[in-house]
Amino acid sequence: MEIQSHNIHNRFKLNGFHFDREGLLQVAYSFVKEGESFEWAIGRFLMDWMDDNDYIEAKTSGSTGEPKYIRLSKQSMVESALATGDFFNVTVGDSALMCVSAEYIAGKMMLVRAFILGLDLYIVEPSSAPLAYDDRNYDFCAMVPLQAESSLKELHRIKTLLVGGAKISDKLKEKLKAIDSNIYETFGMTESITHFAAKNLRNDSYFRTLPGVEIRTDESDCLHVRAPWLEEELTGNDLVRLVSDTEFDWLGRRDNVINSGGVKLFPEQIASLIDAKINRRFFVAGLPDERLGEKVVLIIEGAPFEIDKNIFEPLSNFQTPKEIHFIRKFAETYSGKIIRKDTLQKLSL
Repeated sequence: MEIQSHNIHNRFKLNGFHFDREGLLQVAYSFVKEGESFEWAIGRFLMDWMDDNDYIEAKTSGSTGEPKYIRLSKQSMVESALATGDFFNVTVGDSALMCVSAEYIAGKMMLVRAFILGLDLYIVEPSSAPLAYDDRNYDFCAMVPLQAESSLKELHRIKTLLVGGAKISDKLKEKLKAIDSNIYETFGMTESITHFAAKNLRNDSYFRTLPGVEIRTDESDCLHVRAPWLEEELTGNDLVRLVSDTEFDWLGRRDNVINSGGVKLFPEQIASLIDAKINRRFFVAGLPDERLGEKVVLIIEGAPFEIDKNIFEPLSNFQTPKEIHFIRKFAETYSGKIIRKDTLQKLSL
């Protein structure tokens, strides 16, 4: 039987209480009228979900361009929620924690998964440490990397944790692997209705697609995606190496590729080779150069400090940064994803 977007599972709970469609609508009105700012966002989404439109408007992250609103089919969101339940074995009656904002697709989909799959959902105000004042155990949760980093001592209380919205550093990945939980790095975007692939940090070497997802690459190695819940094939700027029909290795973003002296360099791969040796947020980028066309530069967040050039030993001559710049604070999205373009513009200020 096809599950429609207007259905509310009879096992769905919010903060420990059962709600049907009418009851949930009353909660939404209450959140909008007198709730905290994070509850207002939840209430607004619930009211939009239960209106007569067959779509929801969602805001993109803005990490690679200006944030914008796009329309997503409610039925497509339902099908995405069902695929998540199948892939991660999230089922009726499971407890879930919502600690990300309903302003963005990750929070919206936590709500959809809850009332479509019949989850026992608890909501807390989004913060860097959402488990600090909560001693419950949960079967399912989604966090951004900053939240996971700040919650390492409590993450064992979550059976299955999805971490996404921004790149997970290699240092954080190693810490997460040591935790006795099923922790996944997710891959997706607003346009794909959150993740369409995931990687178990302890068991998987590559991203694996969700049920029914088809992937291919074009002549530029850009990823193309077809999913049962998407109305058409989705094409982005992600460069990947296909390992199988359902697995891929992410190389970086096409718009970040550096052409230095005729050699194409992937800044994300360069960064991964030195990630463990720099105890700050940083990224690798290309800046104009008269001789090379573009030169590799290292951008580090925070106050300047002396760099030990030995950290560049794993890099080839082409990959080695020609300049190092320090910027007090990176421009970033809500989820902590660095906005490279805006950050690089600070170099000229």
